[in-house]
Amino acid sequence: MAKVELKQPIVEEITSALKDAKAAVLVDYRGLTVEQDTQLRKQLREAGIVYKVYKNTLVNLAVKGTEFEALVPHLEGPTAIAISTEDATAPARILFEFAKKADKLELKAGVINGNYYGQEAIQIIATIPSREILLSRLLGSMLSPITNFARVIKQIAEKDEEEVA
Repeated sequence: MAKVELKQPIVEEITSALKDAKAAVLVDYRGLTVEQDTQLRKQLREAGIVYKVYKNTLVNLAVKGTEFEALVPHLEGPTAIAISTEDATAPARILFEFAKKADKLELKAGVINGNYYGQEAIQIIATIPSREILLSRLLGSMLSPITNFARVIKQIAEKDEEEVA
């Protein structure tokens, strides 16, 4: 069996993982202990993120002609890819937080919602809270004036009742 035939299923696996992806982040995992790597994989899996190590040449073949092609210059050395189809900032956020504890983990670059981000930009994106947190903050700030207004009206009503009694 030719080498190309052996590699084709792997390229197809990468291509299908990236097909509906909102984000893909590359990291250099060199220097992580087995325990750290296992812990990282568990966190990513719980968040619904695919995290795998592929040969750089196979990732290169899979991203050709896609929005993820901008990652090709970063496919050097030991590289793992984290792919998310749900939360666009989750891979960067989880990897960045984990890199604080495991200083050997290094974010290389990423493509989020079709936009390429280098190492520094991906670290900034990692600080953006999840969509759910942002929506809850928005809702909280929208409800705050209404709640305060209701409290004031209630106090006025109670004051009027005291004066009448």
